[in-house]
Amino acid sequence: MRIPTQVAAAVLLLGVVGAPAAAQDKLSGSGSTFIKPIMDKWIAEYTKTHGGAINYQSQGSGAGVNQMTDKATDFGCTDAFMKPQQIKKATDSGGAVVHVPLAMGAIAVAYNLPGVKQQLNFTGPVLADIFLGKITQWDDPQLKAINPGVALPSTAIATIHRADASGSTAIFTEFLSKHSPDWKTKKIGVGTTVSWPVGAAENQTAGVAGAITKSAGSIGYIELFYALQNKIPFGTIENKDGKFISPSMDSVSAAGAAKVAKNDVPPDLRYSLVDAPGAASYPLSGTTWAVAYVNQGSRGKALKDFLTWVLHEGQSYAKGMDYAPLPKELVNMAQDNVNKIR
Repeated sequence: MRIPTQVAAAVLLLGVVGAPAAAQDKLSGSGSTFIKPIMDKWIAEYTKTHGGAINYQSQGSGAGVNQMTDKATDFGCTDAFMKPQQIKKATDSGGAVVHVPLAMGAIAVAYNLPGVKQQLNFTGPVLADIFLGKITQWDDPQLKAINPGVALPSTAIATIHRADASGSTAIFTEFLSKHSPDWKTKKIGVGTTVSWPVGAAENQTAGVAGAITKSAGSIGYIELFYALQNKIPFGTIENKDGKFISPSMDSVSAAGAAKVAKNDVPPDLRYSLVDAPGAASYPLSGTTWAVAYVNQGSRGKALKDFLTWVLHEGQSYAKGMDYAPLPKELVNMAQDNVNKIR
């Protein structure tokens, strides 16, 4: 049977118009391994009630920024805000970029020391010397001095760091650089990748966590969620007020609240929680941002809707997954950035 020309044209038009509508609801993101556990939860809960499809690949913060910049994904997630040169590259490629804080969390200094049951204390200078290769034994006098009463073994220390571009590395190296003149003198660097003087390198948080569990005497930095999930011991860190603080939702929230209280958050929302003031603040606290182009095209509404949900309803899932929800004042500032997306 022959279909009339007018009907065929109408069917073709409906097909062309209908196709983009489905594509508009399909979002892609990549980046931070730090945010991966709660991002999976957010995606599951959001799509359950709002429909659509969101694919997130945890490939490290550096990959998240690069893939967003190259328009391989709709958004990237990073634990280190974009540097000026990265913003310039993105602006030259696709226009203005916004930073949207999603949640806050802690970097835990995890270790494998059989026979030691007490939670160990660490200071910035001691950690820097460990990762500089200056402190090489667990019974070093500097470690014994800040861990009185702990029978530290003469086991050799094996440091483990991230091989891929990582926001966790940016947070950790920023902290070490603030407490060690040698870190700057040796030009090791601060950022998602640095020139580590010693230690083994592993890809992504899972790789570092796995290596720590398999190697007695090892120490590394991983997101708190992974330390708790894998039952890996982690230490307390001395903060700016001289208090040894364990990573937790409360101590991260304290760092975030102190930052907001000091009006120390710039309008573009590129800020650091490292060494935040306050007796209860955990010094290795950080934020994960979504970074995205302002001009999104056909998927702009879908991205705005998802990020708006994360900033409001989505925050209720944070504490149950060992993340700290954003302070209310920061949620309002983040929503202003989301509203710029079109």
